[in-house]
Amino acid sequence: MTDAATAKQQSLHTLYRDHHSWLQNWLRRQLGNTWDAADLSQDTFIRVLTSSQTVAEIREPRAYLLTVGKRLLNTFYARRSLEQAYMDALQQLPQEVTPSPEQRWALLETLQALDELLDGLPLGVRRAFLWSQLEGVGYREIAARLEVSERTVKRYMAQAYEHCLLMEL
Repeated sequence: MTDAATAKQQSLHTLYRDHHSWLQNWLRRQLGNTWDAADLSQDTFIRVLTSSQTVAEIREPRAYLLTVGKRLLNTFYARRSLEQAYMDALQQLPQEVTPSPEQRWALLETLQALDELLDGLPLGVRRAFLWSQLEGVGYREIAARLEVSERTVKRYMAQAYEHCLLMEL
């Protein structure tokens, strides 16, 4: 191992040792349970490890960790909300067409991947894209639902397609 790699590893170890318990306790208070807090705490340090910013560049470690932790917490809540909406929708289905647990898992993973892919798009753009692609709704009806012009819907769709293409690169 080179001296630079050793120094990087040592600074990450110091950051983890000095701030892990604090971060995990903060996350536990936000989440109300230790297990999810432990997972998000580890995910936070993995983000730090894979970040383009070096640990030595972090001037305010707790503020930095808190920012990363809050972002992960928001993602966690969004995922949980999506899972709940999916489970609620499944309960509305007749028993004979309810997917198996394996199918549910695959569908939920797909929904989460789609949600992550569309993350960052304005709500109207997301809705237009999802109505068009998942429900087959035409631009005229989307325009009526969103109370915008068809031309705006076309711009929304172009924006969504461009976003998806750029995210795939």
